[in-house]
Amino acid sequence: MPDVTETKTEAAVDATAAPSAADGHKEQGKPRSLWGDAWFDLRHRPMFWISSILLLVLLVIAAFPGLFTGADPRDGDLTNHFLTKPDLGHFFQADWFGYDGQGRSIYARVIYGTRASIMVGVGVTAAVTLVGGLLGMLAGYFGGWLDSVISRVTDIFFGIPFLLGAMVVLNAFTDRKVYVVILALAFLGWTSICRVMRASVITAKQADYVTAARALGASTPRILFRHVLPNALAPTIVVATIALGGYISAEATLSFLGLGLADPTISWGIDIAEGSQAIRDNPHALLFPAGMLSLTVFAFIMLGDAVRDALDPKLR
Repeated sequence: MPDVTETKTEAAVDATAAPSAADGHKEQGKPRSLWGDAWFDLRHRPMFWISSILLLVLLVIAAFPGLFTGADPRDGDLTNHFLTKPDLGHFFQADWFGYDGQGRSIYARVIYGTRASIMVGVGVTAAVTLVGGLLGMLAGYFGGWLDSVISRVTDIFFGIPFLLGAMVVLNAFTDRKVYVVILALAFLGWTSICRVMRASVITAKQADYVTAARALGASTPRILFRHVLPNALAPTIVVATIALGGYISAEATLSFLGLGLADPTISWGIDIAEGSQAIRDNPHALLFPAGMLSLTVFAFIMLGDAVRDALDPKLR
């Protein structure tokens, strides 16, 4: 006959061990935050990794163009005219993509043109996110007359055609450097971010944790930047990431029209404009800078789509 005391002791040990196993399982299945879920989802998306690798390569090219070519993008030699076809077998050499009408290496200009485009895209995105995000946050949180004023100003700017307005603004400057183009595009491009942030803040400020923080006596800046902003930032990041590619495309369009960046700045838009003049006989002078521009814009849009799908629970 088994010992009753021994049986009770074993049962007590089993009962004590069971919660430990359950606790361990619970620890493994610990719920993640929105950003934790988004990162977990992004890691399993091939589109995210493809776009990230492309953008990483583009950033390295923009920061260190000398690592990819030893040719001078401004060195013109009329003996190397664009009638000389590109030699696709000469990888990373000056004649890999051929030469333009002034005898300059198209490959070198494509490499060095990456810096201006990336700087414009990142600079405009940072500026519009800062300005539009701040105005949208103030309008959405405080409401009342402040919301009315900011919303009406936003409507006025939103009614101005983006490219047409940028052309008018840039036409007032004779020396159009990178920072001038950034300021002109940011001056007209903050409205979308402002509207998205305003709508997100209106939703976030009605949450229970904001009400609890206010009841506990938290200051307005603490509520805004500690509780409201982190929970209203996701839609803004998605819009800004997708818009970044659009700003790069806008800079190239303005440069193509002669109202954006100008020589001696190296820009894909300038090269596309020059290459379009000989597109029938020498399409390579147009196709290579246009292809690099399309690849860059595509990479940013693809990254934005991946981030949007990861941050929106309804799309999972």
